[in-house]
Amino acid sequence: MKMNMVEITSMLGAVTSIGTAMTLERIGVGFGIVSGLVTLGLNVFYMIRKDAREQRQAELAIREAQARLAALGLEP
Repeated sequence: MKMNMVEITSMLGAVTSIGTAMTLERIGVGFGIVSGLVTLGLNVFYMIRKDAREQRQAELAIREAQARLAALGLEP
């Protein structure tokens, strides 16, 4: 799709008007929202990995306890 000069300047004008309408307060609010969402996403990712790691550790502890009981001849 080839754009002519009028379309390019029109789009440039639209972007400029949006940029000039943004005050420092609005930019700060937008940055706060974005950083909050990024923090939420990273926390969810971390908690999922932490839960999986703790689950693997619990299963390993159960297997080790069963192996020790079996070695003592005290299997349930």
